[in-house]
Amino acid sequence: MRECPQTSNSTEKSMCLAVPARIVELEDDRAVADAMGNRWHIRTTLTPEVKLGDIVLVHAGFAITTVDEAEARATWDLLSQFDEFRVPGRQEGSSK
Repeated sequence: MRECPQTSNSTEKSMCLAVPARIVELEDDRAVADAMGNRWHIRTTLTPEVKLGDIVLVHAGFAITTVDEAEARATWDLLSQFDEFRVPGRQEGSSK
């Protein structure tokens, strides 16, 4: 998890959750991203440099940055501890 920017009227720190997901379909700024077998339609408007196969952090339906495989796998390993993120028969961290 990465720290979210603070709003100008807040003195409290906050955290946001962005999930790493691999881009499996890409057309213009529309994509399908896969995280541990869960697929979402997302927008890549904020990350125009992404390519098919890249791993991005997805927050609120947008790819907000790219991440490397090691960072993504570490997060996928953590998320795999939560049953609701698991897809039966799918190996953790696999996009196949």
